[in-house]
Amino acid sequence: MLADLSGIAPDQLTSCARIEALLRMSAQAAGAHILHSHFHGFGPGLGVTGVVLLAESHISIHTWPEQQFAAVDIFMCGAAAPQRALDVLRTALAPAHCRVRTVQRCAVDEAITE
Repeated sequence: MLADLSGIAPDQLTSCARIEALLRMSAQAAGAHILHSHFHGFGPGLGVTGVVLLAESHISIHTWPEQQFAAVDIFMCGAAAPQRALDVLRTALAPAHCRVRTVQRCAVDEAITE
């Protein structure tokens, strides 16, 4: 799932600790298994970038508080439920708008050639 969340209060998008806790909570809600996480803040009042590495793949985020925007990738396989992860993020960040695109991946032998 690729989610573009806009219209978020800027103060919700600047804390590495808060964003990391939120992504970890969303991974747990999805039933995913957290392996590691790494987050970087770009300075006071600036955005955050980070990733939670999962046994099922990852959740990543990039925030732009000056644009009230966050880009989130939720990539999961197996029994994990990515929609639950997105629901947690939407509830916590309360975006005015959320555009979600779902990309289905498949093994090479299952791929459709055009």
